Amino acid sequence: MSTKNILLLCGGGGDEHAISLLSANYFETSLTSLPQFNVLRVELDASGHYKTAAGENCELNSRRQIRFEDDKRAPWPVDFAIPCIHGFPGETGDIQSYFELINLPYFGCRAEASRNCFNKITAKMWFSALNIPNTPYLFLNENSELAVAQAREALKLWGSIFVKAASQGSSVGCYRVDNIEEVESVLAKAFTFSDYVVVEKTISARELEVAVYEIDGKVVATVPGEVVCSSNNFYTFDEKYAANSQAQTHVVADVPADVSELIRQYAINAFKGMKLRHLSRIDFFLTDEGEVLLNEINTFPGLTPISMFPKMLQNHGDSFTDYLLSNIEANL
Repeated sequence: MSTKNILLLCGGGGDEHAISLLSANYFETSLTSLPQFNVLRVELDASGHYKTAAGENCELNSRRQIRFEDDKRAPWPVDFAIPCIHGFPGETGDIQSYFELINLPYFGCRAEASRNCFNKITAKMWFSALNIPNTPYLFLNENSELAVAQAREALKLWGSIFVKAASQGSSVGCYRVDNIEEVESVLAKAFTFSDYVVVEKTISARELEVAVYEIDGKVVATVPGEVVCSSNNFYTFDEKYAANSQAQTHVVADVPADVSELIRQYAINAFKGMKLRHLSRIDFFLTDEGEVLLNEINTFPGLTPISMFPKMLQNHGDSFTDYLLSNIEANL
């Protein structure tokens, strides 16, 4: 049996670097059980430098090879890549663009779909174009007196707002504002994370998540799970990943069957309509009035011990290893 070389690329050097390493552990565990693959784990740092797990400096060149700084070691040909990078440059589509430029097959959403989902403003425009309800919002493209005035008017209208850096993941650069005196300073902070900022109406709602993925050529949407945050809090970066997080997760949310089915249909429509591929976690709000609103799409969800995506996939009856094998073989 001929073997294929799989590059497991992780890290990225951004705010979610450490989380990407944890997710890479999950991939590595699954891949080691598949003898038809040779796996090389490489970490990408904030300076754009590559290093193997053994500490060797290397690079991914345009000939689809890992070349080592030690010229005595032969280049390692890459047949397939798994860009296990949360945030920049993985979920932003940057690394996928390079893979596409050098014709390297890879796992996950393509570059354009990744970009469209990662930018919160672009994503919301897509949601609306696909007739999927989402939260009311205001788009700001500069930190100016006019922007501050617009955000203050939104706060007066909606009672409470979330100010979010448009191009960040895992709630980085995301702030809830209830006091009009805080608007100016919070906008200034949000603009340090992104050139664009979205202001959303605060929604009193339950936070539901759906794993949507491809296996054996079919798109699957699991029943929604639920994230229950600590009192009067939202799902911050620390709530998602800190060891002392007070947030609770339920793999199966206690919601009526018709609500579950509506959420799953919206999730599949978003996955297919935005041309996603292989995996995603799609997050919704279920308001106190029973309204379903699409919140955001994660094109490379976490695979840490507490992450929802692998738990929901397994609860649906699928093996993560079989799912991974199905998508690798379909793209080699």
